[in-house]
Amino acid sequence: MLGAIAMHAQDTTRVAPVDSTFVGRDILSIMGPGVQLDQTNQVRQALMNYVLDNEEKPIMGYRIRVFYDNGPSARSKSETIELTLKKQYPGVMVYRSFESPNYKVSIGDFRSKDEAQRIYNALKITYPTAFIIKENINYPR
Repeated sequence: MLGAIAMHAQDTTRVAPVDSTFVGRDILSIMGPGVQLDQTNQVRQALMNYVLDNEEKPIMGYRIRVFYDNGPSARSKSETIELTLKKQYPGVMVYRSFESPNYKVSIGDFRSKDEAQRIYNALKITYPTAFIIKENINYPR
């Protein structure tokens, strides 16, 4: 997941990107210059097979519930929040759902509460009613 860490410096808050799950890349392909890894193609293929075999299985993790409402304008508010979050956090999955009578917007597929907490700290300024929830998340890709 691409996420964000709130960094505090003299009463100002900056959001820095964090790539904690290597979205769209395997860990073996992102090592920096000067790093040499000797491995067989069978090892790389075994890792890729493991990822492909497990990507449809739900795993327990965390998301941040940013919006939860059933008012007359809840649908349009949820759509606006969804689009805003997608622009603000590209690469982080945003989920909008309707469970009668409530519209919900959640963000992220975080494997640990600590990972969710980093983005939550940045979001709670704009969305003071946001909270972290534990639920099944999508397998990191």
